Formats: sequence, C-alpha cells, structure tokens
Amino acid sequence: METLRGSLLLAAGGLFDPNFRRTVVLIAEHGEEGALGIVLNRPARVRVQDAAPLLSGLVEPEAPLFMGGPVQPEAVLVLAEFTDSILADRPVVGAVGFADPDLDPVLVQGIVRARVFAGYSGWGPGQLEGEMGESAWIVEPALPDDVFTSEPERLWMTVLRRKGGEYRMLSLMPDDPSSN
Repeated sequence: METLRGSLLLAAGGLFDPNFRRTVVLIAEHGEEGALGIVLNRPARVRVQDAAPLLSGLVEPEAPLFMGGPVQPEAVLVLAEFTDSILADRPVVGAVGFADPDLDPVLVQGIVRARVFAGYSGWGPGQLEGEMGESAWIVEPALPDDVFTSEPERLWMTVLRRKGGEYRMLSLMPDDPSSN
C-alpha cells in the first residue's frame, strides 16, 4: 500500500469503536512498521494552560487540549504550522509538523499556530492496511487548515462534504443511525 502520510482518515459510518467513532485522524507516519496518527476532532474539557502550562504560550488563550488518541494518553504532542517546513521536527502536511515539546526558543519564533494533543493513535505492521481492506476508513488528502479548524466538532462532516459524492450523504448520518 502506498504511504498514507499526510492523509486524513475519516471513520466510516460502520466504525463504532468509541475511540474512533466519527473521528478525523491525521496520519503522521506510515510504513512497514505500522502507522501513527493524531485525532484532530476531539477537544478535551481541559485547557492547555491547565494541563500543560509550559505550552500555553503556543496556543490561543483558553485553547483546549485535544485527545490525539488512545495510545499513551499521558504523552504530549504538539502539531504546529511553521513559517518554513524545515523548522518542523517531522513535517506532515505543508509546513505543518511536530514541534519538540521542549521548545527550543528559536523554533518558537517560527511557529505560526499550534495545537497540543494528549496521546496518539497507532497501528502495528499491516493493521491499518487490514482496516482499510474492511472499509473502516475513508481517505482524503489533508489540508493545513484541517489541523487548526475553529470547529473541530464539525471536522468529520466538513471533510466528508468536501470529498463530495456519496460522502456528502454520509456527512448527514446521525450519531445513532437507529434513531433515524
């Protein structure tokens, strides 16, 4: 399978795992050893300034911490858009990549905007490919603005509408299809 790095995975309508129901995952790494992604649309009820005060200067005041996935929820990851993709620790899409949470002061000046995540999503070798074969995920190229959307709760619907066609209909599906 071709690498999915820099792609969004949108949970398909039949994916009911509570960790991934209606999620949008940015794939940051994908290869023979597996895949790593960050859930973009799960803001937590805690603010960055309360959970990771040293990182609060990177985000807007009152910005929520985001739940990046069920793997290592105590791990802190920072996705940032840089003035130049060279500054990113690992570029993912455009000038968006990971910032070192230890924050070299020189790099901080190169950050345009950032989001702080707790945990990440991970797949072992062949696991994501198996899920793709089961149609658990819908793939769409990522845009930098997807990472920093002002309406993360609507990102799943927004990207499905952007994809168009049959996916536009899927975007209208209620959370619980049995209540329809």
